[in-house]
Amino acid sequence: MLVRSPVPATAVLRLSVDNFRDTAQLVAKRLVTRPAHYPQILWSVWTVAWLLLTIAVLIRFDAEAGMSWGRWPTGFIDLTDFFTVFGLGGWYLIPSALLLVAANLTDWRSLSRRSLMLLYNWTCLAFLMLSAVGLAGLAVNLLKYGIGRARPVYFNNLGDLSLHPFAMDARFASFPSGHATNMGAVFAIVLLLFPQRKYIALAFALWVASTRIFVGAHYPSDTVAGFGLGCAIAVACALVFARLGFIFRRTTVGLPVRKTTFRLLWSSRKPDRSGAAQQADFGLEATQ
Repeated sequence: MLVRSPVPATAVLRLSVDNFRDTAQLVAKRLVTRPAHYPQILWSVWTVAWLLLTIAVLIRFDAEAGMSWGRWPTGFIDLTDFFTVFGLGGWYLIPSALLLVAANLTDWRSLSRRSLMLLYNWTCLAFLMLSAVGLAGLAVNLLKYGIGRARPVYFNNLGDLSLHPFAMDARFASFPSGHATNMGAVFAIVLLLFPQRKYIALAFALWVASTRIFVGAHYPSDTVAGFGLGCAIAVACALVFARLGFIFRRTTVGLPVRKTTFRLLWSSRKPDRSGAAQQADFGLEATQ
């Protein structure tokens, strides 16, 4: 029986550094060679609609939500307690980070074309998820602690518009909702990558985001504001990825479109060396 000797730590470190350097050089080259021409998206219209919806929900529903907290049936509260956990960023950040670490320690040059394409697509997805959810989490924490809105559990004493800017206290970190922001980012990624699953993704994302209302952690307007913020940041990340040629192809108007070469499962047919599959090689797309 043959026993394979362990790979020296120096070799693993050298491989990791080489992979990171190659990736950084690829990204830098594409940023230089690909002009920053992004598609026309009506950001101002969407921003105004998002703000108006947040204000309308605040006026109409926030006070009622504050008065209703603690009055929901016990079984329903237990259900929302279970699902609200899925709004934590760790569910999306930790697996993405681990996948990127594993990819960084893989010898890409030793892989077959089909394995390379699969690893490349999973790596791009992990980087997109890490970027979108990570940046969304950073933005929402800066906003919520800067605004300092009291949570609904303190509604009877403080009301629904009690603000304590920069209190740096979790009791005053209601607006916007971090869970809703995470779910908005995740939904936007699913929408762009798998539009045929958009209604299922939207239903799940809205449900998880809304559970924060029933557990007394956020008002409805906190959820609306956070969900819209997460969606916007994820779309912005996708636009940058499209510019770099990762996952998406660039468009002149509207949202970025997923490349036909982006697959997360083995293809039933063998890749054509001269066709689209060749474009999926890491850093070797012939177009875009």
